[in-house]
Amino acid sequence: MPYPETYQKVLEADLFVRPLESEDVPAVLDIERQGYSHPWSESVFLDCFKDNYRLWGACHGDRLMAYAVVAYMFDEAHLLNICVHPRARGKGVGRYLLRHVLATAAHEGMSQLLLEVRVSNHAALGLYQDEGFQEIGLRPGYYPAANGREDARVLTRTLGQ
Repeated sequence: MPYPETYQKVLEADLFVRPLESEDVPAVLDIERQGYSHPWSESVFLDCFKDNYRLWGACHGDRLMAYAVVAYMFDEAHLLNICVHPRARGKGVGRYLLRHVLATAAHEGMSQLLLEVRVSNHAALGLYQDEGFQEIGLRPGYYPAANGREDARVLTRTLGQ
């Protein structure tokens, strides 16, 4: 189903988050390819359907608006990928999904959530800082980029007890 050209501000009451299933991968890939210059492949997404991973989709009706992929390692959650459909950005969808990821990880006993973000992704960095993440390091050349490689900021947030 095509996305309308413009969205009004999406109200949180209109969104819901659900676990992703392998049948969702084509919709996830569509968002991924529109959101990233170097998207993950289908096989990478399919490989994430394991017990120690959580794959979440933020939906508005029957439309997938955003997704998140989180790996659980011991007591730490690692947000590997989060992406919002380009036409749904700036409407609270990413924040809503991130808060779900944080709450679920805390509920499942994780002590912190770790992530990397491109140094050039100021919108995402602002969101993470607003949500209480702290920068703990830099990974030089972490991401592929049009002109070689791009550094990543490493951020973490302690989760509630």
